[in-house]
Amino acid sequence: MTPFLSVLTSVVAWVAAMLTVASLAVVGPARLRAARTGVRARLWDARRAVAVLCAVLLASALGRSWLLDVSRLFGLQATALIYALEGGFVAWVQATFAGPALTAYFSWVYVYGYAFLLAFPVVAYLALPRTVTFRRVLVAYALNYGIGLALYTLIFAHGPRNVMPEMVTPLLFANQPDVMALTSEVNVNSNVFPSLHTSLAVTVGTFAVLTREEYPRWTPVGVTLSLSVVVATMYLGIHWLTDVIAGFALAFGSVYLAHRFVEPRGEGLSPGDDAGERPGSGTGADD
Repeated sequence: MTPFLSVLTSVVAWVAAMLTVASLAVVGPARLRAARTGVRARLWDARRAVAVLCAVLLASALGRSWLLDVSRLFGLQATALIYALEGGFVAWVQATFAGPALTAYFSWVYVYGYAFLLAFPVVAYLALPRTVTFRRVLVAYALNYGIGLALYTLIFAHGPRNVMPEMVTPLLFANQPDVMALTSEVNVNSNVFPSLHTSLAVTVGTFAVLTREEYPRWTPVGVTLSLSVVVATMYLGIHWLTDVIAGFALAFGSVYLAHRFVEPRGEGLSPGDDAGERPGSGTGADD
């Protein structure tokens, strides 16, 4: 088995196990059993949000290499500017806090915890009888990826481990060298501003707070895991503090826009907006 398939299999196994445990503990067996009968109708109700997210992910996958060339040639060369803003902050973080236990934890969080963090809201919000939160989180994901891709094209910058190799150690790859086979398939070292790990993690954490009455057990877990991902991006030497701050802004902006764009069914929508809803589907219409 190649290193890429080995890491991918490991990620899938970890995420599947965590989704199973979290679904039982957070969503609950009764709601999961009740949700099974309405999953197809809910997915149909959320088809536009699903299509938007799929389109953005497809555009990112197909256009990333070409847009990287555009960014390298015409984008704002921001590495020196970012370094001038914050200097050796990331190097200070590693010099002050780095140790074997934290390195193992943040490496696990960056790869496995992050994948679970993005996957669980899809399961949890799809299990709700109303689709508005499910549709909003999908749109928020799409906004994160879409705006992030545009910024990656406009701004060309390298991360701290590439700029200060004598001061910043790539702890993730030093701790788990096989992970590089996976990360190289989904990212490049000049895609640093903003930190999408931060923006997507904070997006999930924000939704966890907003839905605390529906899923009170998920809120502390989601927020803790989200903040751990944020710290991991700097601790592992992958992102600047500047990238992280921009990631927070992108996350809050995406959540705000998702709430503006996706309204509950029958509230504030123009006639015909729900025309595609299946008659008698029993979902979405009561959002």
